[in-house]
Amino acid sequence: MNLPDVESLIASLVAQIKPHLTPATGMVGIHTGGVWLAERLHAELGIQQPLGVMDVSFYRDDYGAKGLHPSPRKSDIRFDVDGAPIILVDDVLYTGRTTRAALNELFDYGRPARVDLCVLADRGGRELPVAARFCGVTLPAPLSARDRLQLVKNENGELSLRLDHDE
Repeated sequence: MNLPDVESLIASLVAQIKPHLTPATGMVGIHTGGVWLAERLHAELGIQQPLGVMDVSFYRDDYGAKGLHPSPRKSDIRFDVDGAPIILVDDVLYTGRTTRAALNELFDYGRPARVDLCVLADRGGRELPVAARFCGVTLPAPLSARDRLQLVKNENGELSLRLDHDE
């Protein structure tokens, strides 16, 4: 499968999001790939609120099976979530469980006016009724459960999509 160029996907996301921004819009990236993507979008869109980050490991319903992220980080949201429109950013949308966990954690910070999901890629295979408002690419056919699509960052800070097949 040929994966799309991340830079063109980011440009598409910027164009999709820009008309919906307000001065109160906040952005929160989900570790790890979602934070990398959110850092780029936040800067290119000139969002005024500081970028929020979260690690949703403890909020996942499958925490017992998956455990912590290999490099757990502290969640940090330094703007008032109450009444704010929030853009929640992740790299890949798959089952919807990470998004559900992120929403649970986000509501611990307050009640936003609205939460829009932004993803670089939707790989299909949903287990929960979750959809992204802003999406760089929707893969034409759902991947196998053994396929892992992820955003990777090289030593130069360049982003790319990688597809691995677990045996």
